[in-house]
Amino acid sequence: MGFTQTELDALKAAYAAGALRITHEGKTVEYASESDLLRRIRMIEGEIAAASGKRRSTRTRLSFSRE
Repeated sequence: MGFTQTELDALKAAYAAGALRITHEGKTVEYASESDLLRRIRMIEGEIAAASGKRRSTRTRLSFSRE
């Protein structure tokens, strides 16, 4: 599925404003939670990066303890 930077920008603006209902190109979508909206943003970022040949950076946090 092809996503646009405009769509991604609209989702990011909604997330920053705390909105869960987004209307883009005549379609309205309401997300159940901020985490659902953020998950969608991350998915679209990955799709756009893959389409442009870029790798999406990831971070991993490890912790160790001795008991």
